[in-house]
Amino acid sequence: MLIRVEDLHKDYVLGDTVVRALDGVSLSIDAGEFVAVMGPSGSGKSTFMNMLGCLDRPTAGAYWLAGEDVAHMEADQLAAIRNRRIGFVFQQFNLLPRTSAVENVELPLIYAGVPPQERRRRALERLARVGLAARAGHQPSQLSGGQQQRVAIARALVNDPALILADEPTGALDSRTSIEIMALLRQLNAAGMTIVVVTHERDIAAYASRLIAFRDGRVRSDTRQAARDAAADLAALDVQPQAAE
Repeated sequence: MLIRVEDLHKDYVLGDTVVRALDGVSLSIDAGEFVAVMGPSGSGKSTFMNMLGCLDRPTAGAYWLAGEDVAHMEADQLAAIRNRRIGFVFQQFNLLPRTSAVENVELPLIYAGVPPQERRRRALERLARVGLAARAGHQPSQLSGGQQQRVAIARALVNDPALILADEPTGALDSRTSIEIMALLRQLNAAGMTIVVVTHERDIAAYASRLIAFRDGRVRSDTRQAARDAAADLAALDVQPQAAE
């Protein structure tokens, strides 16, 4: 078991009002799962993602990540956990604009104190893994949206994390590029990577093998599903009907 949360609560105090973003969430996620988290705005799904990513601490409850009790760690301990165990992928890519693709991928290794030669080797290997070896020297402005997201995924992989957290990873992409990114995530999952995706889009959630739906800070449903085949969807898009003469 990679993730276990028990009776997780998160309250935010806004003036005289207490907003309960999470209200007693309990669940577990095994290593190697591909999970989609859905829910309307205000449902608690983003707060839950922040908890899983050690970006915030719960008001109450327990959270174990790879056997470590991380729920009440101090900020510097949480930062170390994030850098060692978690890779993040965001909707807006979050790449440094005047920095090459390979340098963007190297960033987590700089924070981890990895020597320059090893940083470069690992960053180039991860770019090759996502199909961007030939774009290593390009800056984000020289890359398409899909390529930028692939750089972001390579960066998420560079520290060999136990978990990839992807927050609306296709939200800024067109339909075809979205399927390409989900196909890549499916490939990584097939190789053993644990992936949790937060999305508003049911079509994107269909590529996961488990769907967790949030509402009002609680888990409303948690179901297994037959994951949609992203590679097959891409192949179908490539079959264009012939125009009538």
